[in-house]
Amino acid sequence: MPWKPRPSVLPRATRVTHSSGKVYEELKEECLSKGILFQDIDFPPCNSSLFFSEKPPVPFVWKRPMEIVKDPKFILGGATRTDICQGDLGDCWLLAAIASLTLNEKTLGRVVPLDQNFGPDYAGIFHFQFWQHNEWLDVVIDDQLPTFNGRLVFLHSADHNEFWSALLEKAYAKLNGSYEALKGGSTIEAMEDFTGGVGEMYEVKKAPDNFYEILEKALKRCSMVGCSIDTSSAAESEAKTPFGLIKGHAYSVTGIEKVNYQSQEVQLIRIRNPWGQVEWNGPWSDNSLEWCSVSPSEKARLAQETQDDGEFWMKFEDFKVHFDKVEICNLTPDALEENTAHRWEVTIHQGSWVRGSTAGGCRNFLETFWTNPQIKLHLTEEDDGQEDCTFIAALMQKDRRKLKRLGAEMLAIGYSIYESPGRDEHLGKDFFRYHPSKARSKTYINLREVSNRFKLPPGDYILVPTTFEPHQEADFCLRIFSEKKAITEDLDENIAIELPEPPSPTPEETEEEKQFRALFEQISGKDMEISAEELKYVLNTILKKIQNIKFKNLSLISCRNIISLMDTSGNGKLDYNEFKVFWEKMKTWINIFLQFDFDKSGSMSSYELRSALKAAGYQLNNHLLQLIVLRYSGDQFQIEFDDFLNCLIRLENASGVFQALSVKHKEFIDLNIGEFINLAMNI
Repeated sequence: MPWKPRPSVLPRATRVTHSSGKVYEELKEECLSKGILFQDIDFPPCNSSLFFSEKPPVPFVWKRPMEIVKDPKFILGGATRTDICQGDLGDCWLLAAIASLTLNEKTLGRVVPLDQNFGPDYAGIFHFQFWQHNEWLDVVIDDQLPTFNGRLVFLHSADHNEFWSALLEKAYAKLNGSYEALKGGSTIEAMEDFTGGVGEMYEVKKAPDNFYEILEKALKRCSMVGCSIDTSSAAESEAKTPFGLIKGHAYSVTGIEKVNYQSQEVQLIRIRNPWGQVEWNGPWSDNSLEWCSVSPSEKARLAQETQDDGEFWMKFEDFKVHFDKVEICNLTPDALEENTAHRWEVTIHQGSWVRGSTAGGCRNFLETFWTNPQIKLHLTEEDDGQEDCTFIAALMQKDRRKLKRLGAEMLAIGYSIYESPGRDEHLGKDFFRYHPSKARSKTYINLREVSNRFKLPPGDYILVPTTFEPHQEADFCLRIFSEKKAITEDLDENIAIELPEPPSPTPEETEEEKQFRALFEQISGKDMEISAEELKYVLNTILKKIQNIKFKNLSLISCRNIISLMDTSGNGKLDYNEFKVFWEKMKTWINIFLQFDFDKSGSMSSYELRSALKAAGYQLNNHLLQLIVLRYSGDQFQIEFDDFLNCLIRLENASGVFQALSVKHKEFIDLNIGEFINLAMNI
């Protein structure tokens, strides 16, 4: 029975991440019963939790909130965007996302469980929940926070007695390995980790004509929205403009409204600086003259206040002049309120780019591009009142921030979308050689996620996710958000074995067979049987006489594997008839290898292995191909004939044993531990 991937489903539960395997409630109860404060062994109060490439600039002291202030509170007067003030860490992107998070009560309550406090059941333990690659994780921490001179070093609330935001930052740092891992990022990244939503990025100067309506609709359906101003050099990072705006800095969009001003309707947008201070000083800023002409009721409706809290209104036209990028995080159905007007349909696929097998790079590298994972997309329903189907395709590379400490950087990623030719199999090189893409991501870029919105007619399409360069390894998550129901499936091969029938024996010996017999007799002696060492001599002698072959000599292990495959008597030797049958196989395999040794170098690209094995009768899926390449290819993704031969022998041995053991049920076999080990040792 062909193996089919199970359809992805949206997360419903939360996975425990603490090394003890215990949930937050169990860990807290243990501490309360013992009368101790929780100590998190997974993220201890030491320098490795702070930095991985540098040392603290000053001696930080880890303190619990009760050691910092007399009367700490988890949340004071509700969790609001004014609770978020940046410390000495370049994670304004994270703070802007936290500010947006406070605007949606349901979403905030998912990330920050609101039943936590410093009251009678305080045990020094807190927990937060984050979305990672189609699952929600529960991250437990202790409440020891880095301080200097008795004050929090990193994220803090404007009210020094409030600690929910500082503890949230610590949990997010733990999720990513350290506080330093949070340096530099995109607001959309944290927005997605808080919601499981999918992001879109707009260049403001190139935004569509209905950009105001897009933002208005996004905020109405509880999407999280961030914005920023580009820098032309590193020196401009966090440079202040004459209008009080900060370059290279992540802001959050917290509101969008129209206001009556001098008998005209003016479009306004509300922005927040996560520093909790430093604001826009142009028209419609806190102290600008424009507000003098606005009625008190309008001011109250817009919650306009004159205070240095980092939040300000500005005219939408001025916003488009001064800001360069806007990021929108569209929420999944399970993150939205029941009465939310607009909901996306969501499907999710997990995959990997593995060097030598499925890391084919972009379309510039045609020889390997076709080996990338391929996903079939069925668009069946047009949008309401439209002829096309709207969807967002979002490709995310997984765990790169967490791998920073090991030197991993974000890879440049993207994808292409092709019209399906109508067959359910992995598409080969020639298809991509002769068919242009119907759509693709705007650019290959080294962000965690690349996403774009598309409109295509109903039909079947093939989406190919890739890194820009071939041979780059990473795990990825592909999400499709569609206006109407869409169906997706991995276009992976079903495992199937179709070996050619052995040739019928000829009544008379051919000239080739006479030469083999003479050589065989010379080596074997009267019993006409040869050992592995003798087989090695026979085969290498024969191969040297064949023109156009540049193989290196076959190894002794290969010859032992050949005998294991062909030896019917079980004496560890080959007789002449067994050798003759094997030689017919060998000739077929040599011809296949030569067919895919395109440069006639004596080795074959590992990316061609899928096609070569298919020609030999083995149709394998991506996972098996990746395992085979890891085992048999060299550093330069090349496979020598000796390795190709061993691979085929192993496959034939395994498929033969399976077929012999699955007489009653052709799809399954049952083995006990002894039978399994015996089988594994003999394949």
